[in-house]
Amino acid sequence: MRKSIIPLFLLLFVSGFLFAQKTDYRVVFDLTSKDSVDQHAVIRWINEIMENHPEAQVEVVMFAQGTALAVKGKSLVSDAVTKFAENKNVSFKICSIAMKNQHIDQSQLVTGVQQVPDGIYEIISKQRDGWGYIKASH
Repeated sequence: MRKSIIPLFLLLFVSGFLFAQKTDYRVVFDLTSKDSVDQHAVIRWINEIMENHPEAQVEVVMFAQGTALAVKGKSLVSDAVTKFAENKNVSFKICSIAMKNQHIDQSQLVTGVQQVPDGIYEIISKQRDGWGYIKASH
């Protein structure tokens, strides 16, 4: 009896260890700067994450001056935003309050950018759901 328990215990231990290694990769980036360095950094980070962890979920939330990443003619990375937004695991969300305050219309947004009612609430909701938080700045 003892000999049959040891292999069973080892099997359960090893399988539990293997499952424990698989973790969710979910991160929300907080972008409030119009700085080109920050825009390029966010795109670089998304690229690196998706290359190494294609199953990862990534969201960029823009409010305050960070809305520049999402506006045609102001975004220095609009082609990359459109390309990444085609991936179901990557999203770009712009705060409707910031859009209103800055007189930005939906028609001005880079293709693939989605609106959320409140950028700050979007971020804290993600954090509450277990997402990692990164403030995009240099």
